Amino acid sequence: MQVDLYNKQGEVIGQVELSDEIFAIEPNEYAIHQNVVALLAHQRQGTHKTKDRSEVSGGGKKPWRQKGRGTARAGSIRSPLWVGGGTVHGPKPHKYNLKVPIKVKRLAKKSALSIRAQENNIKVLNEFSLDNYKTKEVVQLLKNLKLEGESTLILTEDTDRIFYVSARNIPKVDVYPADKISVYDIMTHKNLVILQNAINKIEETLK
Repeated sequence: MQVDLYNKQGEVIGQVELSDEIFAIEPNEYAIHQNVVALLAHQRQGTHKTKDRSEVSGGGKKPWRQKGRGTARAGSIRSPLWVGGGTVHGPKPHKYNLKVPIKVKRLAKKSALSIRAQENNIKVLNEFSLDNYKTKEVVQLLKNLKLEGESTLILTEDTDRIFYVSARNIPKVDVYPADKISVYDIMTHKNLVILQNAINKIEETLK
């Protein structure tokens, strides 16, 4: 498929070819859902914990004799029936990790990219580089591309710290290497700006 190629002034300077196998497939919503659920599950720490009756301090002595008082028998003041007692069937630390097959991960990424392509929300930028940390230059770039104030994911060929730091204070804007993005990143940003030299990186990763 053909998409417009922009310069940093926001002008269309040509066309660029994107692989139909990646940017023009029939989206698979189930694969996207599985990936997003797995990613959010991996972010859970799973450190929740309550103490049962064997872990609560105290209660080693039988509070009163078994018979003769006219009250219910009791063996410990740390019974779950007592205030300050242990918790029954409380949460225990465990992992929430979900395993998603590699083929499903690739399908989900292709599906997410294809959705953005169908919406005409992908813009390819011929080049953009910064010598110093300049947030206002990134802001100006977004203005030129008519993306000011919109959630935008910018994909670079490799890790570009200067670009990343310059953009990190701009609301709704993120800069990531093209081969490190997740389906969640794509779906939570309305627009994608892909540097032209990052297209090969995406295609190598997903083919």
